[in-house]
Amino acid sequence: MSREAAPFPWEAVLHAGLCRMRLDPKIFWTMTPLEFAIAAGLGDGGGGAPDRRGLEALMQAFPDARLRAASARNGADDDHPRHGATCFRGAER
Repeated sequence: MSREAAPFPWEAVLHAGLCRMRLDPKIFWTMTPLEFAIAAGLGDGGGGAPDRRGLEALMQAFPDARLRAASARNGADDDHPRHGATCFRGAER
């Protein structure tokens, strides 16, 4: 049994993006369908930020060696940098 795909709802998408969301046309036409769906609130909710346990698992799997080395050079421990210390190179004024 063959099913035809529904036509893309251009009128609804254009109305939502340009009228309801008031996106600049340049922005609208450069968005991917996924970006538009998320901006319009049509995302499935998956793929959000990890919970604490998930974040800790990612931190264990992919440790940030450069930050730890910089903290050691600054005399700070890994979890509590010195007052006034920054992680961003060139951020000092």
